[in-house]
Amino acid sequence: MLTDIEIAQQTKLIPIDQLAHEYGLSDDQFIPYGRDKAKVALDTSNPKGKLILVTATSGMPAGSGKTTTSIAVAQAFKKLGEKACLALREPSLGPSFGMKGGAAGGGYSQVVPMESINLHFTGDFHAITAANNLLAALIDNARHQGQVDLKEITWRRVLDVNDRMLRNIVTGLGGPANGIPTETGFDITAASELMAIICLAAGEEDLRFRLD
Repeated sequence: MLTDIEIAQQTKLIPIDQLAHEYGLSDDQFIPYGRDKAKVALDTSNPKGKLILVTATSGMPAGSGKTTTSIAVAQAFKKLGEKACLALREPSLGPSFGMKGGAAGGGYSQVVPMESINLHFTGDFHAITAANNLLAALIDNARHQGQVDLKEITWRRVLDVNDRMLRNIVTGLGGPANGIPTETGFDITAASELMAIICLAAGEEDLRFRLD
């Protein structure tokens, strides 16, 4: 039996611009990232079709199969001749290097290019990581410069890799030039404050308001 990665790498991919055009997108509605990935402009002015939500209530060590089931449902609709499109959240690097081994489906129900999607994709997770940690640095610098007097800091830093050694740490050691010693830690990017804010924001103006 072929492994997930063998199945993924044997799949002949349709060029992303051809695929986008087949789904009715014009060239100004998507930004290609190489030959097999693209970002799509958010346009909710003319919603079409019906929404099916696939979820689960109980987790298992290797995941609950939500992604694989969702992909299989979309494949079934396509097999029936329906026009179907699937929306999944971007995989975190954490599961990719853990027991799960990725979050892009499995077997013949997976999204491809699997290894690219699981590892870096279009760089959005890295952007969120950098932005979250920039805010953490701004907070710490404001304390160091005496601009704010905070008894407790709840904004933590993030990293898109599961690393138990960084869950609870002390920063600011090494003397006054290196900041104020503080108990803090790293969360995984998918569970960051910034990720939650982005998911809740209704647009750029609302995003700025929530970040403020």
